[in-house]
Amino acid sequence: MVDRKFMAIAVGAIFVLGMYGPNIAEILLPAEAHGVQAQLQSRFIKIEDEAITRQSLSTGETLTLSGKLVSLVERDNRGWISLFSESTNSGNRWEIMARDPPGVVFVIPGNDVTPYSVTAKALEPGVYHVHTQLNVANVGPGLGPGTTVVVDGEIIVKPIGWGMIAYQSIMIGAAYVVTFATRPWKVI
Repeated sequence: MVDRKFMAIAVGAIFVLGMYGPNIAEILLPAEAHGVQAQLQSRFIKIEDEAITRQSLSTGETLTLSGKLVSLVERDNRGWISLFSESTNSGNRWEIMARDPPGVVFVIPGNDVTPYSVTAKALEPGVYHVHTQLNVANVGPGLGPGTTVVVDGEIIVKPIGWGMIAYQSIMIGAAYVVTFATRPWKVI
């Protein structure tokens, strides 16, 4: 009885090695990657020629992402540009210093090319994968191809004003009041 079990396991192992033998090294080798949202580029506006000024910097220094926004539709769209980054540590801290086109929300003319740039200051050390993020009103976000940036130095802590804390607390409190006042049957 033991011989039959041994033979079954041996035949199974030979079968598996025959199927996956050449690829076994690929299966066992470690791999690393970063998650990317499902919609990398918008069907309405495409991010092209994304470039970055530097890939290594210290906290307090700035980097600039630049490129072109290519409108693929006839109508004008409203959008805003920002920096999207993922890191191996828990940080993800950048301070936007300047945007071109200026302002937070701007118009992207239909069937046109709009040059852009985003300048950001690094506030926390780490290894980041940085992308241009274009948020198009009523469409959603899209990302540029991105690149890896290494930041070293000490963490820069930016103080949060008491006025902002009070404002956020009032907004959260008002949301709770509205939620509990309009849906009392869901609270219980």
